[in-house]
Amino acid sequence: MVFTVAHLKRGEKGIIKEFRQDVLPIKLLELGCLPGNQVELIQIAPLKDPIYINVNGSHIAIRRSVALQIELEPIAGHE
Repeated sequence: MVFTVAHLKRGEKGIIKEFRQDVLPIKLLELGCLPGNQVELIQIAPLKDPIYINVNGSHIAIRRSVALQIELEPIAGHE
């Protein structure tokens, strides 16, 4: 199973492995959504869209469809 940002639960963290498609908004790359960086799920909106994450100290709101494109390596204890 592929583990993505959309699979995280509140407070869980993961390390970005790769992007499932090469079509990721440039703004996310500028804010630190790059392979090797840690992502923490802060909150999920009531209808599961958007998803609020913390990457390098930046709180970012992303659509669920984008979150499904960001593959993660779960951090031990957060599987």
